[in-house]
Amino acid sequence: MGSIADNLQAVKSRIAVAARAAGREPGAVTLLAVSKTHAPASIREAYGAGQRAFGENYVQEALDKMAQLAGLPLEWHLVGPLQSNKTRAVAERFDWVHTVDREKVARRLAEQRPAGRAPLNVLIQVNSSGEASKSGVAPADVAPLLAAIAAMKNLRLRGLMAIPEPGAPQSRFREIGDLFRGLRSEFGLDTLSLGMSDDMEAAIAEGSTLVRIGTAIFGLRHKVKDAA
Repeated sequence: MGSIADNLQAVKSRIAVAARAAGREPGAVTLLAVSKTHAPASIREAYGAGQRAFGENYVQEALDKMAQLAGLPLEWHLVGPLQSNKTRAVAERFDWVHTVDREKVARRLAEQRPAGRAPLNVLIQVNSSGEASKSGVAPADVAPLLAAIAAMKNLRLRGLMAIPEPGAPQSRFREIGDLFRGLRSEFGLDTLSLGMSDDMEAAIAEGSTLVRIGTAIFGLRHKVKDAA
């Protein structure tokens, strides 16, 4: 692979091509650089190339990086599963959470968000394929959870997130896009977090407004011990 700066440019070009092919403006799709398992130096390099939003899977790993990169104005997204015992740290330190799938977790985040901080941006994770091994809410249960979260203070309900199974057909992305569009007006949603390095084009074609890209920017993941 090339440098991180070169990789970022290549990804942005892919986003632009996919957006135009779908009749959309490239600026309608936000790039989230998923930096999980990669060193702070890599994040700093991406920042130097103009990237500001970064996604992390593991809370403790992210907190360590935040401490090391405290001087940079970065936007931090949690894109991994959120355990109930980790909600306070997430509420206090993150800007976005993509993986809310229970009212209990959302309520804890709302209660633990510091008064001095802007509302925490929240996405509901949808398990569109019904995979037992994957977190997320069944499509039929999304609207009730959205309604519950919409009433909570200190949270800003933004939209939906999904991780289609590897090799998923285009129809899977369309189902998720249709679900988002069907709920958008009622709940004031503006974000569909859908698409990764291998399937961003399929996601953008179906209306994704944010793609989560790790490997295509940073290369292969490194192993980490803390999966919390």
